[in-house]
Order: sequence, then C-alpha cells, then structure tokens
Amino acid sequence: MRIVLVEDNDELAEAIMDRFRSEGHAIDREADGAQAYELLQYKQFDMILLDVNLPGRNGYEILRLLRLQGNSTPVILLTARSEIDDRVIGLDAGADDYVVKPFDLRELAARCRALARRRCGEARNIFIAGNFTFDRAAKRATVNGIDVDLRYREVQLLELMIGNIDRVLSKEEVADKLYTFEEAPTLNAVEQVMTRLRRKLNDAALTIRTIRGLGYIASVRIK
Repeated sequence: MRIVLVEDNDELAEAIMDRFRSEGHAIDREADGAQAYELLQYKQFDMILLDVNLPGRNGYEILRLLRLQGNSTPVILLTARSEIDDRVIGLDAGADDYVVKPFDLRELAARCRALARRRCGEARNIFIAGNFTFDRAAKRATVNGIDVDLRYREVQLLELMIGNIDRVLSKEEVADKLYTFEEAPTLNAVEQVMTRLRRKLNDAALTIRTIRGLGYIASVRIK
C-alpha cells in the first residue's frame, strides 16, 4: 500500500513509519495539516492515517473537505481524544476507523489491513460532492436529492469528467471516449452534449468549466 501519515509528533511518526515500512508498505509523512491537505490535492494514496490535533489545519477539517471533494480514500483517525462525542464527530466527518492514543502499532497495522480488504471487496460506485451524487452502477445523478434527467451521451460524459476531476480534457479526448470511430463525431457534437450537461448541473457542487484553447475541467465547489 501507498500510505500517507499526517502526524506532528516526530517520535510517534517515526515509530509508525518504521512499522509500516517493515511490512513492505511505502509511507509518506506530513506534520502540518495545511501542507497535508495541499499534498492530497494532487497525490493519490491507498490509505490516510490522520491525526486530529494538527498545526495549520485540524484533522476533522481536512477529512470533511476531502469527502466533500469526493475523495473516498480510506482514513483512520489517530487521536488522544477518547470521548464518545469525539469519535462520533470523526466518524460523521467521514472517517473509516478511529484509533485512540496510545495504541499498539500492531493493532494499527491490523486495522489498516482489515480496512484495505474491505475496500478491495467494495465496488466504489457512488461519487459524492456536496449536494451532488452519481451512482455509476445505476447511471443516476441527483442534485439536492432530486434526480437529474440525463441522456445516454450525457451520462457517458459525466462519468468521464468525474473520473478526471481537476484534470483538463481536450475536446478531442472527450470525443474519442464518447464516440466510436465509425460514428465520426464532430467537436461541435461534443460541445452540444457538454452544454446540455452543464445546464442540468447548474446548481450542483460539481462544476464543468471550459478552459479556453485547452478543453474542459471538472471540479468541486467548496463553500
């Protein structure tokens, strides 16, 4: 697994990294919450070990923002707070598991393995971004809980853009993904589908913008 550890205690961080490296995992570490959040905007990990009390930005805030953006990477919270209310806050923010300090490193490693197994067995079919959800299996999109009426090409385009969040896709790339060679699509056809889709997602937290001269980019509005 590729793991990122967000922990400001140097001694504890070193112990955790040594443990996971001994099991053959790659692990990066950030001590500052704000820097960790920036890292997670462009780098993908298989697991996030996230301390709650961090300088820069606390773990709860980082977790809420990641989930709002549709990031479904498994997260285990590491915290000295053992009260039930604190656990509830963490789980409601989107944590997959919760470990209270001081903890045994063997237990933490075991929890990571168990969570990874569960995730491998799940089909990650639901994309959530604020008031917007998209069920890939059912091909169903909702905004504020209300179904969005999408045509076949619009569903194809939506899936493509969701799969490339924060990445610019050229019109040519979009055309290649949406149409077969025999259909010989025009860039104007792509623009028409895009216009219809954006109109239907006007109130959604998911937005699709035109980058002049480059193509299209999907992103998530953070209020």
